[in-house]
This record gives sequence, C-alpha cells and structure tokens, in this order.
Amino acid sequence: MEVYRTLQKSGERDFTEKKSRFIGYAFPVSTEKEAQGFLQIIRKRHWDAKHNVSAYVLKDGAQHCSDDGEPQGTAGVPVMNVLLKNGVVNAGIVVTRYFGGILLGTGGLVRAYSHAASLALEDAGIVTMCPCKNLSLSCSYSQYGKVSALIPQYGGKIDKSEFGAEVKLQFHIESERFHPFRTEFTEATSGTIFVKVEGEAYFCE
Repeated sequence: MEVYRTLQKSGERDFTEKKSRFIGYAFPVSTEKEAQGFLQIIRKRHWDAKHNVSAYVLKDGAQHCSDDGEPQGTAGVPVMNVLLKNGVVNAGIVVTRYFGGILLGTGGLVRAYSHAASLALEDAGIVTMCPCKNLSLSCSYSQYGKVSALIPQYGGKIDKSEFGAEVKLQFHIESERFHPFRTEFTEATSGTIFVKVEGEAYFCE
C-alpha cells in the first residue's frame, strides 16, 4: 500500500468563454465502471450540450480520455493532463460545453478545457491518502489518560471509544509510524496493554 493523492469530494464549477459555457465536474472513482457511470449521468443531465468531454485516471494505472467530437487532442487530453499534472488518481473529470457560436481555435479549446477541469478540481479539493493500521485495545480507566495522550503523539486518531467495565478504543495510525508507536506504547504501559492489529486501510492525512 502506497501513499496517493485523490479528490476529497465531488466538485463543480463553470465559466463562459466567447459565449461558450463550460461546466467542469470532478468526481472520485475507484473503477472504470464508476467513471463511465458518472459520465452517463452528466450526459443525461446535459443531453442538449454539444460536447461532454471526459477523462479519468485510476490508481492501478488505467487512464482514458475522450474529445467527444471536439478536434482531436484539444479537449480530452488537456482535461486528463490536469489530473496527471496534479498527481491525482482514482478521479475523473467531465467538462460539458454549450457552444456559443464563436470558434475558439485549437489553442483556445485547449485553454478552455484545461481551465474548466482545473476549476472543478479546485472545488473538489485534493487529499493525500496514507496506508494506516487499524488498531484496537482495552485498558483500565486509570490507564486511559496515558493511552489517549500517546496515540495522537504519533499522528493516530481514535475512531471509536466504548466506556464500560473498561475502556475499549479503536484507532488508526499511519503504517510507517506503527512500529515506533508500539515500542513506546509498550514501554509507557510496561507491556500491560495489548494493541491488536485489525487490518490496514487508507485514511486521508
């Protein structure tokens, strides 16, 4: 599992260039099927638009773009390049164009589609996803203060707390910080508390 950058949420922005309206949509996806599904949603929403240009890049290396009727290389590639230049994966962008009657030329199209894609990406926000260990432990109430203070020192975040006969915590810590955390945790608690590894998952920083 490696660190990667992706979208925080879906984003949408638009602007007008020489009477043509460009609407950019950015959206997180994890498969080609999801990317194609989102494109179909936009196509149905903007059935009367002249072009719905699309691109996506996935973490597994898969990538695709479409000019959707615009001159070759003036739309799909510029949109995909916005994702690639920002190092964003598991993400797709669709830019809808309502033609305003004025031709933009090759350079104008490239700039317009790139700008629409960048605006959508900015609205969606970019986050860094890090591989983390999902952990759990049980401790006494007298130990809870020390335990809850040590976890955030290593960038850990508590996901769930249960206060019954004893305190049960579920939390996650970046995988690369787990071993130094476990070493200090064992020393701090004199080995009286067992930290169980429940698995691995991605969390945003």
